Formats: sequence, C-alpha cells, structure tokens
Amino acid sequence: MKSIRHFRELDVYQEAMSLVMRITELTKGFPSDERFALTDQIKRLSRSICANLAEARRKRRYEAAFVSKLNDAETEAAETQVHLEIAFRHDYIESGAFEENDDVCDKIISQIVKMIDRADLWVIKPKPQRRNRR
Repeated sequence: MKSIRHFRELDVYQEAMSLVMRITELTKGFPSDERFALTDQIKRLSRSICANLAEARRKRRYEAAFVSKLNDAETEAAETQVHLEIAFRHDYIESGAFEENDDVCDKIISQIVKMIDRADLWVIKPKPQRRNRR
C-alpha cells in the first residue's frame, strides 16, 4: 500500500469528488419544484461522502472512530444511489446517466468496505514508549 499523506490522495476520495461534480451537473436539469427536496438532498449526500472520508482520515488514531466515519461514508453513498434511482424513475435523468453514476456509487462503496475490512492497515499505531533505564 502506498503512503498517503492527505485525504485528497485517496483513490476513493477522488472517485467520490468526481461523483459530486457529475451530480452537480445532472441536477441542473431537475425541475425547479424539486429544488428543496431531491436536488438539494442528492447534492448534500454526495458531498457528505467526501466529507466523511476526510473525517475518517483524520480519525485514524482510533480504529473505532475511523471505521465509524467510513461507515457513514458508505451509508451516504448508498443513499445517493436511492436518490439517483428516484431521479431516474421520475425521468429527470436518462438510464445511461443513472447506470453510470449508480456503478460509481457501487465502486465507492466497495472501496470503503475494503478500507473497513483492513482498518488495521490504515490506523496510526502508537509508538512504543521508551523505558528510562537507571
């Protein structure tokens, strides 16, 4: 595993940020009466994936906190899928756009699950304390 110095270097973060940008473009075509419901919600959810990944990266000192934030990111990605499906079923997006973005969400979820499964590789291990010899 390569050394990651910043959350923006994570492949999963880059994928999630790309999803944010795609969803921002997609929602521009949503009806104005969906502005405070579907449009705001799907944008908020996709952005939250990125935010939770960044928070997880900062919480690597405690495995439980790290995994908890990753679980939050995974949940937000799944909720994004639901809202994409709603947009598709209302004919706000075409099937190709739905399938492409749904697949991206699946990929993000898969990457997050792998991180959770191997949390021990991601957490910061405490340095052993030196004993003073007298």
